[in-house]
Amino acid sequence: MEYRKLGETEVEASVITFGAWAIGGWMWGGADRQDAVKAIRAAYNEGVTSIDTAPIYGMGVSEEIVAEAIDGIPRDKVQILTKFGMRWDVKQGDFVMHSKDNYGKEIDIYKLASKESVIHEVEQCLRRLKTDYIDLFQLHWPDVTTPIAETMEALGTLVKQGKIRAAGVCNYDANQMKEAEQTIRLASDQVSYSMIYRDIEKELVPYCIDNKKSIIAYSPLQRGLLTGKIKPGHQFGEGDTREGNRFYTEANIIKTNKFLDEIRPLAEAKSATLGQLVLAWTIRQPGITIALAGARNEEQAVQNARAAAVKLSHEEVLFINKKLADSGF
Repeated sequence: MEYRKLGETEVEASVITFGAWAIGGWMWGGADRQDAVKAIRAAYNEGVTSIDTAPIYGMGVSEEIVAEAIDGIPRDKVQILTKFGMRWDVKQGDFVMHSKDNYGKEIDIYKLASKESVIHEVEQCLRRLKTDYIDLFQLHWPDVTTPIAETMEALGTLVKQGKIRAAGVCNYDANQMKEAEQTIRLASDQVSYSMIYRDIEKELVPYCIDNKKSIIAYSPLQRGLLTGKIKPGHQFGEGDTREGNRFYTEANIIKTNKFLDEIRPLAEAKSATLGQLVLAWTIRQPGITIALAGARNEEQAVQNARAAAVKLSHEEVLFINKKLADSGF
């Protein structure tokens, strides 16, 4: 496993970090708790020391599962990355959507990053995670109802108090990063990035490289699509929001699988799965520090972790990039 520092902080994370969205169940059609615990422990045994979670992932369930999974591991041997700013327990801030929790209860979700809310949330996260500090505390989504400076000042306070080691954001563009930097030195920006979704390469990647900010890539496997296991006509479980997503249209599944067939021989030559090849490509892209990879069971977790050992030459990266361009991605 390879480890990289987040921005200019002392926090080091594994290049493949366990993404704990799916294990929270919410928007993924449920998850088995014991399988999730075993998956995190299996990943840790492969060198994946970092776990990225969030309160909204199952309304606290994901964080509680993470706490259970790392129980017994020395705290300084694991890095907990969690978030704040998505509330389902108050009706304040920027309304996002109506939803249902894992038990079918109707909930309304708001983006809220006021100072009061940040201070409240960190305590809830610490309680659920059963720890006294968080390695990276990230704003989950921009909140247009709260000035960026107010949110960043709250994060600065938490750093001084020792409750968080580093502050980050998610889903910020370059301009929002610049504004936040007037108040605090951010470690990272967590954004969606994959072989077939590369919008950040135009502005955000150059900004982060120039200003020594890490990019944490979420959905590098495009929520499973880039594993090659999702075929035309795939049936998603109840509550799984991938159904209807623009990446999961019949036409795009066919297009994506055609591209994956083009790079499959390279994966086979390296005794790697398609998913491992995709993750290996991701962590070797300019500006990308960490790739998040979710797993619902031990086998998936081990496979994801071993992607870090798949070595790609400059020529092989160029080969993949050409196949992407030829495929229209």
